[in-house]
Amino acid sequence: MIAELISVGTEILLGNIVNTNSAYLAEKCAQLGLSLYYQTVVGDNEGRMRETIRTALDRSDIIILTGGLGPTEDDLTKEITAEVMGLPLKEDAHTRQLLEDYLAQYQKNDAQRRITSNNYKQALVPEGAYILDNHNGTAPGLIMEKDGKTAVLLPGPPGEMKPMFEEKVYPYLRKKQPETIFSQMVKICSIGESQVADEIQDLIETQTNPTIAPYAKTGEVHLRITAKGGSQKECEELIRPMVRELERRFGKNVFAETENMTLEEAVTVLLWNRNLTLSTAESCTGGAIAARIVNVPGASDVFLQGMVTYSNEAKKRTLGVSEDTLRLYGAVSEECAKEMAEGGCSFSGTDVCLSVTGIAGPGGGTLEKPVGTVFMGCCVKGKTTVREYHFTGNRARVREQTAAHGLAFLRSCILENS
Repeated sequence: MIAELISVGTEILLGNIVNTNSAYLAEKCAQLGLSLYYQTVVGDNEGRMRETIRTALDRSDIIILTGGLGPTEDDLTKEITAEVMGLPLKEDAHTRQLLEDYLAQYQKNDAQRRITSNNYKQALVPEGAYILDNHNGTAPGLIMEKDGKTAVLLPGPPGEMKPMFEEKVYPYLRKKQPETIFSQMVKICSIGESQVADEIQDLIETQTNPTIAPYAKTGEVHLRITAKGGSQKECEELIRPMVRELERRFGKNVFAETENMTLEEAVTVLLWNRNLTLSTAESCTGGAIAARIVNVPGASDVFLQGMVTYSNEAKKRTLGVSEDTLRLYGAVSEECAKEMAEGGCSFSGTDVCLSVTGIAGPGGGTLEKPVGTVFMGCCVKGKTTVREYHFTGNRARVREQTAAHGLAFLRSCILENS
């Protein structure tokens, strides 16, 4: 089946808000096995909305609209969609009661708040529509069906849209699909997107069911394997040989085989499993690597200390980097990264320490060490490995890449040296 997304709101066109709804819904459509060919953003203009909705219904089986379900005059999504589909509006008693209950509580919280009559516009629903109660706001969602076409209308705020989609719309769309669609993610680090693509080119060229799709992330490559079958169990059986083949090809570079496992979580689990403790000694990243580690619940069991030694004085005082090293080789050097990692282990009393020192820019670069030059050191139980990196982009991008590659480097060193 073909699906299409329409995001309604002039504020999206003007860039006042970021349209995260479409990214979320596109991913959900892919999980459902729906073919998604078009995404559209249209402002709060009656004529353009009518044209957009009519065009979408002509070329797609299911259209999903977000936004424009509020109480104000420019909230027109429900009215125009109902008009295009030839469905008259009428007040729904159940929705009216939910609105009254919600608004009474709203008014009770602040005596200055006043309930206005335009709120009850949201109780008008297209005849024959499925009403999706909104437990996080006032605007109900709607599912409208006519002549083999389906329009799903959802509120714009993500905090209202996502729970409604998960609870009501996803199961509804799942039933419309004759086959079960199931996906598994394989996540890879320490090698680049182009290398991964080259390694799986033969699999992509011959794929039928399951299929494999690569997604590039900063410092990572994700491979989504998707199968269609009569049941989830059948899909899992189709996927299993593909996962085993990817494990064979990429070996230790595979750090996760589930959707939600992050690289920092994989590193933390590895430390747990090997009974190792960790510290970080960061310069150009300013604690970004430590911040990712502490995002993992339970990281305090293995992560003991994060040190941001931004100045040369801090590197000397905290990590024991020698004056001679800084004078002869500089703070951004293989020698400094090595002493930072070893000094971090000594100072914090950990089994492992990851150090990073580099030039994030925009200034500070030289011909010998241009902006983006980063040295990383990793000391694991007394054995230290140092690696040189060269990243591109602005200051934020260099720091982001350094943190991502730092975690991958840390994981690699733990696997090799413990």
